[in-house]
Amino acid sequence: MNAQSSQQQSSDGRHDDDAALTDFLASLMDYTPTIPDELVEHYLAKSGFQCPDVRLTRLVAVATQKFVADVATDALQQCKARQSAVVKDKRDKQQKVI
Repeated sequence: MNAQSSQQQSSDGRHDDDAALTDFLASLMDYTPTIPDELVEHYLAKSGFQCPDVRLTRLVAVATQKFVADVATDALQQCKARQSAVVKDKRDKQQKVI
């Protein structure tokens, strides 16, 4: 494989990535995240970040929403695992008594 072919493949991949990113950012304009834009803008401004682009604010809101959902899902799985361990321990104790 020569250098020109390698460079063309990497630029095509970059073009695809750029197009996908552009499409994703455009779709954020139609999406209403769970976390309001005003709340995200408040915390971004509080941290010293200001950007007039609403798409970036919504991107942060979507990332935050994903993070909170992942934490909640992990907490639920942990809770279910603990409950099943308690039930299993109770069954084991009852079987030993009998």
